Amino acid sequence: MVDHARAARMAKRIQQIVATAIEREIKDPRLEFVTITDARVTGDLHDATVFYTVRGRTVDEAPDLRLAEAALTKAKGQLRKNVGDQLSVRFTPTLSFVYDSVPEASAHMEQLLAQARAHDEAIKAQSAGAQPAGDADPYRHTDDEE
Repeated sequence: MVDHARAARMAKRIQQIVATAIEREIKDPRLEFVTITDARVTGDLHDATVFYTVRGRTVDEAPDLRLAEAALTKAKGQLRKNVGDQLSVRFTPTLSFVYDSVPEASAHMEQLLAQARAHDEAIKAQSAGAQPAGDADPYRHTDDEE
């Protein structure tokens, strides 16, 4: 029996617990720029998938995903213990961490939309002084023929 509402509530709580634990309890400098973005729990409440992103130290610097993944893998047991202590459920779900590529995909989409807007503006500027080919009204009207 699957209770989707309970799984959603548990996923939200797991997201909060893991984010707080990474911020306050795990003393690994590789997790300094990790942000927990979402969590999902299976219908049987036995497996939880935690999504994360990693920021770079500066705007120009690319984040080191391998170090963040290694740090999350190392801290997985401690994070699961924290989740079990704070959730108070019969079975503590296993945690798996997945890199969340949605921010990069949305940034790429925004870039494509900006290029499309610029192209539309260039076409609009080019057609500003254009005249139609042929007559101004090329359609046949029945009123004129009678």
